[in-house]
Parts: sequence; C-alpha cells; structure tokens
Amino acid sequence: MSDARPPRQDQTRFRQRRSEGSHPATAKNRPPGVRPKEAAPPSNPGPKPSDAARWIYGRHAVTAALANSERRWRRLAVLAGHEEEAAVLVAAARAARNGSGEALRLLDRNGFAAILPEGAVHQGLALEVEPLAEPDLEDVVRQVGAAAGRSIIIVLDRLSDPQNVGAVLRSAAAFGALALVLPGHGASPITGALAKAASGALESVPLVRVVNLARTLARLKEAGFWICGLDEAAPQPLAGLDLGERIAIVLGSEGSGIRRLVREHCDYLARLPTRPAQPSLNVSNAAAIALYELVRDRVVT
Repeated sequence: MSDARPPRQDQTRFRQRRSEGSHPATAKNRPPGVRPKEAAPPSNPGPKPSDAARWIYGRHAVTAALANSERRWRRLAVLAGHEEEAAVLVAAARAARNGSGEALRLLDRNGFAAILPEGAVHQGLALEVEPLAEPDLEDVVRQVGAAAGRSIIIVLDRLSDPQNVGAVLRSAAAFGALALVLPGHGASPITGALAKAASGALESVPLVRVVNLARTLARLKEAGFWICGLDEAAPQPLAGLDLGERIAIVLGSEGSGIRRLVREHCDYLARLPTRPAQPSLNVSNAAAIALYELVRDRVVT
C-alpha cells in the first residue's frame, strides 16, 4: 500500500473538470457544464411528511425503536395474530411512552393501509414515535477522540432515496461506522421507509444533518480525517490507499454523483474493483463494499 499522501492544500488533481456523477454507485456521462437535473418526484408520494416520519414499521425497526432508551413512542399498532408478540415488545421496552390511552391498538389491514405508505411491508407491527434528537457533528468528533482503532464516517451527497439511505445506514451499523452525514437540503427525510430499510440501524448509528457539506469536510480534516470520494474513474482502487485511522468516505447521489465543490474537498478519489463491463453499482451496495474493504483486516470485537 502506498504511504504517500497529498498535502492538504494540494488538491488540484482532484479538481479536473471531468463529468460530474461518476462514482461506483452512479455513473452518468454528461457534456461539460451541464448540471444534473433533479430526480422527478414519485407518482405516488404516500402520506404527508409529518405522517411518514411518525410511523416506524416492520419487525426489526419496531423492535429496535422500542429497545432504544433515547426513543419516545405513543402507541403500537398491531395486526390481528401478532398481539402476543406486541405485548412482549411493550413489556420489554426501554423507550419511554408519551401519551395516554391504550398502548396497543389492534388494526385490520385497511387500518394499516390508512396510516402507512402504499405497499409498506409492516409485518403486522407499526409504532407511532417521536423524532429522535438530532445529533451534532461536534458530538461525533468528540466521540472519535475516545474511540480506539479505525474511525469511519460516511458522507452522502444529496442521496434522496430513503430506501438507499436506510440500506447505507444498515451497512454502517454492520461495519461499525461512527455516523452517517447528510446535507440538510436535498437529502432524504427520515421516514418509515428509511427506518424499515435500515432494519434497526436508525436507532444505533447517528444520522447527522449539516448545512454545508464542503464546510463539514473541512471540519473533519481539522479533526484528523482523510476524505476519500468514491469515483469509478479514479486512478487508484480503494484497497491501494493508506487512509490512516480516521476516514470519511463520500458517495454521491443516484444519477448525479458527487458535486464538484464536494469533490474538490476530497483528499483522494478511489474506485472499487468492478469490471469494465459493469463499472457502476447501486450506492448502497458501493457503501457496503467500501466499508468492508476498510475493516476487513481489523479485529472484530
């Protein structure tokens, strides 16, 4: 592995005006100067954001939320036949309940359809919750100071698909990433779909929203992090870089990739060892492979 690292101030080779949007998850070729278009809104947006964020559904997501002492919940909707399972979950809950009335609410399938997005795979359980307290980047930075071994933060540049964000969050939990960082504007809201895709990881991995990703990357550099953006056209594979013990991995949005200004704040650009016939991957798959590469030679405790 190479020991050479570029000085912080010399990032000119990462500022070449190549087409935006090339990283292992989403590769698009566009003429220079053409900005990516925003993704079209879904034809069926489902419930209003306030409702979508209020209900967490699916067995793993509901179980993790009730086990999280930082959570606050109101009621648990249960499909007939799941009452015993629901009662066990409530009895063991570490999350505090806010609200009055019955903790369990028995609903039929039409009742679930009325409170959840169309097609939601709820597995007979849906939990009405209050939002988690939003963590601060400085809290994560302070946590790094006390952490032993390699510390990894994932940075997503305007990833708008909640299922992809949830899948990345799940991989972050599986491979021990410290946090997932998203811009406050243009990123996926925290919805039941995101929580379902995260399979409980929403309760264990801090999801940090920031105002400006470029400034956030600069702050992480101050804290000793090396910033590596994933780009399928990068000259070096991720495995060939010596990134040290503090790493921030940057992935761009589906369809448009890492934006130019965010790219310019990367110390490295790296690619995954995909074959030329199929160089790109879904962003959540790319995140999982990158995380595995970064921890595979580390002792798991």
